Amino acid sequence: MSMSFPLRTAVVAFVLSGLAGCSTQKTAIYEHENFDDSGTFSRNYPVADKASCEAARRALLSQGYIITSRDPKMISGHKSFQQTGESHLEISFNVVCADDGGAAHHSTMFANALQDRYALKKVNNSASLGVGVLGSVSMPIGSTDDSMVKVASETVSSAQFYDRFFSLVEVFLPKEVKKAAHIEEKPEADLGVPETAPAKVDAAPAALTPQTPAVVA
Repeated sequence: MSMSFPLRTAVVAFVLSGLAGCSTQKTAIYEHENFDDSGTFSRNYPVADKASCEAARRALLSQGYIITSRDPKMISGHKSFQQTGESHLEISFNVVCADDGGAAHHSTMFANALQDRYALKKVNNSASLGVGVLGSVSMPIGSTDDSMVKVASETVSSAQFYDRFFSLVEVFLPKEVKKAAHIEEKPEADLGVPETAPAKVDAAPAALTPQTPAVVA
């Protein structure tokens, strides 16, 4: 039985639309980079570049970060967090201080943090046993090795996290500079870990309306 022309046309159109859908590529994640001057990763201070980086170094040291660089205009440090028995988080901080070039000797601090997540991975090792002519035979006995495996690596983008860091840097600026710039004294704040996006909560189901039992006469 031959297929009618309208039906053949519909089938061909359906196949072509399916192929077009398969060939559509997802938008690359870097396409979302706006490169706008949001101020999340930078802050201006009324001191020279070396003085601002020294304040950043002291701020990170006050929070238990291990400093791994000695450049007076570039600070690197990292800190580990044991969140649960099977997960581990490490934050690496990178700070660069640049002179603004003006007569006021101000500088701009650029900071970014990278968080690496690790998860516990169990590996079973079976033992080999020599059995005469049969040679080496793998037996279901052995040991289990636990190791931390990196499962994610991401640049921290939380504005609140960087606000806490830059505010903590102000605490360690020279007192005479803060007084001249009218910067209020602030207590040392805990830098903590970056905030995560709140989980989406499903809407609660509508309450059931109680039914009145029918009265049989």
